[in-house]
This record gives sequence, structure tokens and C-alpha cells, in this order.
Amino acid sequence: MSKSDLSRRAFLAATTTTAAAVVSTRVNAAEVVPGKKSPNEKVPLAAIGGGGKGSADIWGCHKGGAEIVAIADPDWDRAGDMMSRFPDAKKFKDYRVMLDEFGENFDACTVTTPDHSHAPAAYQAMNLGKHVYVQKPLTHTIAEARLLAKTAKETGVVTQMGNQGHCGDGVRDLCEMVWDGAIGQVKEAHIWTSRPVWPQGILEPLPKEEIPKNMDWDLWIGPAQPRDYNKMYAPFNWRGWWDFGCGAIGDMACHIMDPTFWALKLYEAEGFSVEPLMVDCMNEQTAPLASTIKFEFPARGDMDPVTVYWYDGKVWDPATGSRSKQNFPKWPEHLPQVNEEKYYGDGANGSFFVGTDGVATAGEYGGESRLLPAENMTDYTRPEKTLRRIKREDPYLEFITAIKEGRKAVSDFSYASLLTETANFGNVALFAGSKLEWDSKAFKITNNEDANKYLTKEYRKGWELPC
Repeated sequence: MSKSDLSRRAFLAATTTTAAAVVSTRVNAAEVVPGKKSPNEKVPLAAIGGGGKGSADIWGCHKGGAEIVAIADPDWDRAGDMMSRFPDAKKFKDYRVMLDEFGENFDACTVTTPDHSHAPAAYQAMNLGKHVYVQKPLTHTIAEARLLAKTAKETGVVTQMGNQGHCGDGVRDLCEMVWDGAIGQVKEAHIWTSRPVWPQGILEPLPKEEIPKNMDWDLWIGPAQPRDYNKMYAPFNWRGWWDFGCGAIGDMACHIMDPTFWALKLYEAEGFSVEPLMVDCMNEQTAPLASTIKFEFPARGDMDPVTVYWYDGKVWDPATGSRSKQNFPKWPEHLPQVNEEKYYGDGANGSFFVGTDGVATAGEYGGESRLLPAENMTDYTRPEKTLRRIKREDPYLEFITAIKEGRKAVSDFSYASLLTETANFGNVALFAGSKLEWDSKAFKITNNEDANKYLTKEYRKGWELPC
């Protein structure tokens, strides 16, 4: 099979789903998954992406009860450690070839690639009946998130996104506190990250460099438009480049925004507005050096309307004469002052919630959820645990166990797609450069027709998706 062609089976699967499917309303994944296995039976699993975070996903699934039978990665140097640790696993550079020619030998896949390749890999795998664990953000575009959610529902496979904090006790503690009325009606949420920790704000493509001997650069590019290799794209700095990544939002929002999204039931909103308040060095090649973005959500059930603020990057610090100060939320003046950033969130990454009756905070993955100021926790009794706790707080064990038991996993695509859609809308607003009104049910930006082009993207021939 040519590297530039989809496999026959994948192509047939792709053409059975029309682009119109993407505009369907929000979906829920199937409750029961066929192919239930005994608790002690190993789940044969193939990895799409074996280096970097891919190594953690492979090893985590292995410890969780999977048998690693194949690894596909266009960079065999990057994936070399995992390939040596699992010498019996069949090795591929093109995951499409692996799925087509070796797919009968495994039941599940991890997808740990740059963001731009998540959807094509997961879509092909699901249409071949494979359970999939996909790293965050689930997709590169809004349309892809809708497509994967619909495909997961139609195929009935087990799905999970790699926002591991969703398996933690901390985010569950926070949800139960908020739902129990610990801080009253939440009016504001503030979410921040120290990312990016890679170069952004670069205006032009980088000069051509020699491609590493064991890398297939054409396969690494995948669905993106061709460009010359440069080590500042791969293997690590791709996150800052729009063709491959989603910037700081793509790296961290599915982690840090998850407590807000879940606790405030933002998934129930059928629309919201997004407005960029501050953008530093935005351009067509890379994400900005820093941004502040405002989301406004309507009432959801018995929850009042809420405003959510996102902060990323570094801003100018007059004290140092450089762009070295983290873009951090100011503590609301009307509240009892908490003067040190370390007292809420976890400093570099976190969130806090302003309610009518108090304030709560959570760390990067939702951990250390608590009331503020600290003395407010002294006499506080946490509510009854109503959410299921995940064994060992382990996302890989949860995924493999869900496959064995024939049930949904946490952060499955019915949830993960909505979280990704909401988070990545911050980037859509950055591109539009103005406030956007999103009608989720109609799958349309209603106040800026031209901005709807940012909901999807152009795919290179041979890697197309019906969205």
C-alpha cells in the first residue's frame, strides 16, 4: 500500500460517514460495549506513537492489563526505547499500514501523536472496531471533535481521552463540593497555566534542515500541508505551530479546565460566547506568546450563568525589563485577600471559583480541591461521595478495565469531545480576533459568518476526513 493512500478498509469506512454527520447535536457514547473479556485476560493493544508521551501511554496500558503487540511511529529513534522494551511487538512507521495489515491481531489502540494526527488515526481505528485511548486535546479542530464523538457512538467501542486528572479523586471532591453548595452559585472561574514552555510567536516557517536518518518526515507531517523539516518542529516544539498543535490551550486546557467544565456542568450549555481580551504576538504560523480569553456560559439547569477566564503565557515584567511574568489572574478585590499565588491552585497551573457564598480552588489536575482562605476548611465537612472513584486513580487501568467489562470509560468521547470543543474554541476566537457567539446545536458561529471556516481545516490528499 502506498504511504499516501488510505487502506481500502479505512477508505470505505471513511466514505460511509458524511460531512453532514458532524453537525449533529451532542452525543452520548454507547453504554454497553461488545467483546467483553475475562478479568485476567490480556487486551492486545497497538500503539500509534511510541516516543515521548507515547512511551508513558504504552507502559501505562501494559501495566493496566494490555499486551503490546504492535508499535507504529514515523520516528524510530524517538520510539526506540519502547520498541526495545517490547521486542516481540511488530514495528511500523505508518499506522495506516498497521491498522490495515495487522489489525486482526489487536483490539485496542493508543493514539499519542501531535494534535493534527489524532482524529485521522482515531477515526480509522474506531471504524475498524478498535477501542481507542487518545491523548489530549482529543482533536485539532472543532469539527473533528464532533466527528469522533459520533463515530464512537456508532461503533460502540470503548474510548478515553488522556486527561488523566479526570480519573483523580481531587476533581471528584471539587464537583461534590460545588454541587453541595459549598460556595453557593458560582459566578466566575479563573484558569491559568505557565505554558507555553516552547517557542511561539514565530512569524515565518523555519529553514530546511537535514531529516534524521530514522525519521519518515512525510509520514510525520501526515494530514498537514507539506513543509521542510526543522528540528524546531519535531520531536517536541510542534505544539506551538498551528499546523501541528493547539498551543497552550491544546496542551493544558483539557487538564486544567476539566474541573471547571465538570463541576459547573458546562457540557449542558448549548452555546456560549468566547472573547479574546489580550493577545500577544498572534500570527498565522504559531500560537501567541500570551493570551487571556473570556468565556460566557448561560444558565444550566439550576446553575446560574457563569463567566470563565483563561490565562496563558508570559507578559512584560517592568521589574525585570523582560517578558518573564506569568499571565496570572488578579484576585477579586471584593474578596478576602489571598496575597500569595502559591495559596491557590498549584502556582504555575490551577483554577479558582468565585461563588456567592465563598471561594474554592483546585490544582493542575483538579487535585487539592479546597475552600479559600485556608481557615475556611477548618470546620468544613466534605459532602458524601456520590461520584465513582477510579481504582488507583489510574487512567490506563480504567481504560483497559472498561474494555474487559464492556462498559464506558471515564472521559469517554461523549464527554471529552465537548471539553475539547469548548477549550479549542479559545483558539478559534484568537484566529477571529473578536468575540464569537457559538450555537452548539446548530454547529455555527452566529455573529461572524467568516469565522466558521476555523471550525475545520484543509487536509492533505490521502489523509482526508469527512468534516
